[in-house]
Amino acid sequence: QAQLAESGGGLVQPGGSLRLSCAASGRFFRLAVMGWYRQAPGKQRELVATVTKDSIENYAHAVKGRFTVSRDTAKNTVYLQMNDLKPEDTAVYYCFSDEWGRELLSDMSWGQGTQVTVSS
Repeated sequence: QAQLAESGGGLVQPGGSLRLSCAASGRFFRLAVMGWYRQAPGKQRELVATVTKDSIENYAHAVKGRFTVSRDTAKNTVYLQMNDLKPEDTAVYYCFSDEWGRELLSDMSWGQGTQVTVSS
């Protein structure tokens, strides 16, 4: 399975921007889908955005129009550009990869999580 290393979290004021990065290393073949989940305190983990190897993007309704997911296939890296951040975006953000795009837990790898805090 791939090992995923995230970076780019932090504290930002409402209306600000952050960019998260996640680089894959180790054993993998396709990385058919990469993307981001987030988990706020006391809430379930929720899907934020995904991007396929063919650059097809998908977003949660809550972030559509504010967040942009992208990937650099040559660098095996996925990014999440977050603009117009709101306090409700505060969460731990987890990068993931799905090796074959079958949505099987056995095919998936996870990053360690990076904290994003939106507060004035």
